This record gives sequence, structure tokens and C-alpha cells, in this order.
Amino acid sequence: MSVQQGQSTREYKLGSGYKTYIFILLFLLYFFDVVDRYIVSSIFPFIQKEWALTDVQSGMLVSTVYWAIVVLTLPISIIVDRWSRRKAIGIMAGLWSLASMACAFAGNFAQLFTARTFLGVGEAGYAAGGTAMIAGMYPEEKRARIMGLWNASIPLATAVSIALGGVIAVNLGWRAAFGLTALPGLVVAILFFFIKDYKTVELVKTVEGVPANTAKIKMKARDAAREFISNRTLLFTYLGFAGVQFVQAALITWLATYFHRTSGMPIDQAGLKTGSIMLLAIIGAPVGGYLADLWVKKRKNARLVFPSITLLITALLIFLAFSVLDGTPQYVALLLMGLVFTAAAPAAMVVTQEVIHPGLRAISYAMAIIVMNLLGGSLGPIVIGAISDAINIQTAMQVLPALLVASAALFFTGSFFFNRDYNRVEKITLEMES
Repeated sequence: MSVQQGQSTREYKLGSGYKTYIFILLFLLYFFDVVDRYIVSSIFPFIQKEWALTDVQSGMLVSTVYWAIVVLTLPISIIVDRWSRRKAIGIMAGLWSLASMACAFAGNFAQLFTARTFLGVGEAGYAAGGTAMIAGMYPEEKRARIMGLWNASIPLATAVSIALGGVIAVNLGWRAAFGLTALPGLVVAILFFFIKDYKTVELVKTVEGVPANTAKIKMKARDAAREFISNRTLLFTYLGFAGVQFVQAALITWLATYFHRTSGMPIDQAGLKTGSIMLLAIIGAPVGGYLADLWVKKRKNARLVFPSITLLITALLIFLAFSVLDGTPQYVALLLMGLVFTAAAPAAMVVTQEVIHPGLRAISYAMAIIVMNLLGGSLGPIVIGAISDAINIQTAMQVLPALLVASAALFFTGSFFFNRDYNRVEKITLEMES
């Protein structure tokens, strides 16, 4: 990174204790982000009963969050990369917490849908900004395992939101489920304004054949766009994420309802059962990141090959659970699915940071978010809901394995381009904020 004459610089290095503190805040924000996003799925039966909603309408309450993310994640991530990660994240977290609180006061479907949309507005850039912060704080050889630990917040929050939402709704009413989850996120959002972060990375590139003292020039918008357009690794990684997100959103949204309808299980018990399945992903995400970090020492493109393998295993388990098994064997298969599914994500997330200019990292993951939410997360709840309305929820869930097989194929294809794209990345030293 070039520095103006007379300006002092410090390389971006943080003590292990302070890194841990920032990581804990990032973890908690992701936790409350996901709780606020998915708490609604565990209370569908209560809302449907009060307002006579269809499954498609219920699915829309989840999908609208993804639609808002799709529309806004790129412009917000540009602000994150070019302005301030910590300030942008703090503002976003405050907004989504307030939006979640507003859901508790909705008087009809339209009002709840609007509040849920603003929840997505607040969440639009968090994953991208948090990913960029972690990529800046930790060296390459540790990034996947740290990303795995960070992503463990997702299944933990999912399990808590699905299990706790039904219990709160039964005892205090479904509106309380929204209100009780909003305040803690707001507190953490305020704390985030006071952390240290690395300076905004200048967008420069090396010009081959130019003397070393004048080798770097400022990138123009078309140069930044070319970083993405010519990068096949990113293209296949983004598309691979779409199928993963489709299945994840569908399972989180409809699995509790599936248990409720197919076995007559009370919704609070169905939520607890679903939560136990999601909770096992707490192990899968960090273990997956750790294994990918080990393998990458021997195979540079392992962070795309590894997700291909774990997704094929996940597809098989889901197929067995919804097409072959029932009762206890089905539950065991779904528990194993919960353990394996999230193992794919940390390594693939790191890829979005490794093969792009350091000044475009938040934007890179924002592009992944757009693709995965537009083609995956926003469609999963509605498509499964529509099939459920037209046929039944059993048939709807049997669609999911095919999406994971397609994702595995896309990640594996991307692995063939990884080395080329990785070697083209600009090498820049990060510097501490003043």
C-alpha cells in the first residue's frame, strides 16, 4: 500500500487478546443477526393461525430479508471497503436490531413484511464486512479455521432461534419472540464502534515492465470490475454457494413445520428437535475449517475440493432422511447432516478473500452474498412452500439433495482455476488506523 510523503504508518498487528475480543464481538453480532432473521420460522403456526397465512406468504417473511440483502449488499459493501468496516458494521447491527424490535408491534402481514424487509437492510453488508475483517486480522494458514469458528455462530443462533421461538410463543405469545432477541444485538452494535481496525486499503495495482519505484498505479473502476469478470474461481465459488444457501434456508424455514405436519408433533417440540439438528453444525463449521487448513498445506486448491466432498455427503444424508428413512433412523441421518453440512462454508468463504485484491475483499464476499441469496436463500423458503402448498411438505423436502450435488460440482470446477487466480492477486501490507 503506497503512503503519502511524511505520513507515518504502522503495520496492522493486534495482540492475541485484542484479536479475541474483536472476534467475540463479530461472533455475537453474527449470532444475533441470524437469531433475528430466523426466529420467525419457529412461530409460523402461530402467525398463520392468527392471520390465515399460506405457506408461500410465510416463506416470504424469510425471503424478503434475502431480497433486501441482494439489493443492498453491494453498495453497502463498497462503503465498508472504501470507508470504515467498524462504523458501517455498527450502524448496520443497530438498524437490524431496531427492525427486529419493530416486528413485535406489527398488526398485520404487510406491517410484519415491511419490518422484516428493514431487517434485511440492516443485515445487508455484515457478512461481507465481517469476512473482510477476519481476513485482515489472521494469516492465510489460519483463516479457514477462524472462519469456521465464526460461522459456528450461525448454527448456534439457528438452533436457539428455532428452539426458543416456539417456547417463547407458547408461553408469552409470538410477538415476544421478536422483542426479546433485539436488545442484546443493539448493545453489541454500540461496542463495535470503539474497536481498532486496519486502514482502508488503497486500490493500486502493479504494472509489469515498469521500474520498481513507479511500479504501482491507482486502479480505475474498470480495473476493479476486471478483477471479478476475469476471475473464474470466484464465478464458480459464487454459484456453488447458491445451492448451499437454497438448502440451508429451506431447512431452517421448514424443518420444524415438516416434523409438526408429518408426525403431529407439537410445534414447540418440533422446534426443539430441529434446533438439536442445527446445533450440531457448531462442530461441523470449525472442524471443517480446521481440516481445510490442514489439507491446503499439501494441496493449494483444497479449500474448493473439500466443500465438494462434504456437500456430496450432505446430499446423500438428506436423500436418505426424506426419501428412505423415518422415525429414529431419519433423525440420526439428519443429525449427521447437521454435523457435515456447514463444514463446506468456511473454506469456500476464505477463497472469496484469497483470490481478490485486498482492497476489494468486502465487495468480493458481497458478490457471493448477492448470488447465494438471489438464486438460493430468497428462493428456498418460497419454492419449498409452493411445492408444499401444491403437493405436500414431504415431496418438497425431497428436492433438496439435487441442489447440493450441483453446488459440489461447481466448487470442484472452480478448484481447477484457483492456482492461476491466486497467483495474480496484488500483495499489499495492511496498516493500522490512526
